[in-house]
Amino acid sequence: MGDSTSKIVVGLGPIAAEIVAPILGSQFTYIQDPTPADLALAQGALVRAAFKFNKSVFDSMPNLKVIARTGVGTELVDLAEAAARNIPIVITPGSNTNAVAEGAFAHILHLVKRLGPLTKLVAQDQWHQRTNYPVADLAGASLGIIGYGRIGSRIAKIAEAFDMKVIAFDPYAQIPDEIKVGSLEELLSKSDVITLHLPLTQETTGLFNSESFKSIKEGAILVNCSRGALIDLDAAYSALQIGKLAGLGLDVFDLEPPISHPIFNHENVVLTPHVMGLSNQATIATYEKAAQGVRDVLTGSKPQATANLENNIDRSTK
Repeated sequence: MGDSTSKIVVGLGPIAAEIVAPILGSQFTYIQDPTPADLALAQGALVRAAFKFNKSVFDSMPNLKVIARTGVGTELVDLAEAAARNIPIVITPGSNTNAVAEGAFAHILHLVKRLGPLTKLVAQDQWHQRTNYPVADLAGASLGIIGYGRIGSRIAKIAEAFDMKVIAFDPYAQIPDEIKVGSLEELLSKSDVITLHLPLTQETTGLFNSESFKSIKEGAILVNCSRGALIDLDAAYSALQIGKLAGLGLDVFDLEPPISHPIFNHENVVLTPHVMGLSNQATIATYEKAAQGVRDVLTGSKPQATANLENNIDRSTK
């Protein structure tokens, strides 16, 4: 527990003290593994993305003045409770942009180059079957980006290096005219590879359902490093079974850890456990930004980005 003059900040989920304590500074005491007594005194919380910040957690932290999420997702935070208590939720956009973009491309390359089934073929002494798994190229293929924020635009730059034809759809973001398409249906019908970079909202939940898969180009590859609930896995599995969908890459799931699904065993599916944004560099940057956001709020400065309460009041404790 910290001394009586310092402001207590706790970590909810594993966030290393050696990374965040120097950012918080000497005015703060950071507690990596807080007890109930620590929570009761804490004014700030650094919160891992998978941690559920519900009403009971709010109730256990009566002195809380700010929450900082390691990422941009807030679906696991009780936003109504935060608003009722006038507590800002600091987010850390941009800290993992490159990591997620590279991760999406890793999935794309894995699927286009058939690395999964070809690895199994060699390991099982089935070299003679290699022609059963034709390998494709990215050059000249069309990449459809759904969601053109920081990550989507970074994906576009990477795709240029592979000589891909980039198209993008986002009803809210500014997209260069030369790659912008007018509708989701147009993008689906033209894309050889589709990558998702959208927030999870009521509008986007189940965006890829049985009707959506009817619209995609025959033999397309779909990658989701955004939010699991964007895709109906039953519909995706049906699309894979009939060849409408040639490959699926998932780094995110509706429930995490996910419930086992038949699609997980399909040879044209690659799975990673929501780690594409957690490269070493990105993790450190995310934690540092979260710590800086808490420090800003508790010292009366405006944080770089919040998910709510944009006109934050002065929460410093002089």
